[in-house]
Amino acid sequence: MKNKQKIKRRVYWNPYFGGFLLGLLIILTFYITGRGLGASGAMKSTVVTVVDAVAPAHAENNAYYSKFIKEGESPMNTWLVFEAIGVLFGGFLSGAMANRLKPIVEHSPKITSKKRLIYALTGGVLFGLGAQLARGCTSGAGLSGMAVLSTGGFLTVAMIFGTGYLISYFFRKNWI
Repeated sequence: MKNKQKIKRRVYWNPYFGGFLLGLLIILTFYITGRGLGASGAMKSTVVTVVDAVAPAHAENNAYYSKFIKEGESPMNTWLVFEAIGVLFGGFLSGAMANRLKPIVEHSPKITSKKRLIYALTGGVLFGLGAQLARGCTSGAGLSGMAVLSTGGFLTVAMIFGTGYLISYFFRKNWI
């Protein structure tokens, strides 16, 4: 008789409930700060701070970095940095509450963990480059843009999902 492995099922929050909470958060963010959510701004602030600390002359002479460097004021002193820290802390807290803090790479039996991590890293880098080229991440350009009924916000989300749908055709054999 063959040994049948028990498939351990992971229970996650309902994505519709998560989307609903995200919508409420965007409304609250607009009410409190006058602008929507965004994560790429925190990354920009971190990069500018590191470059300024490592090579201050380069940062001051660089057209891009110099826009964010002010005497006596840290580029890290923005609510976007605290938002990103809150997202990291919230993810950690959520994982702890669900007893899921062990490092694990979830993937289809058809691919290896290494291949999954390479795909994830490549996708993350491409998405980060796209966010920089688009002058905002999905949160800022898409979700917050849609929240204020911006045509650009709707186009951004349509392109993100449309491109994802088209590209998934080529990678489906790794997941199905």
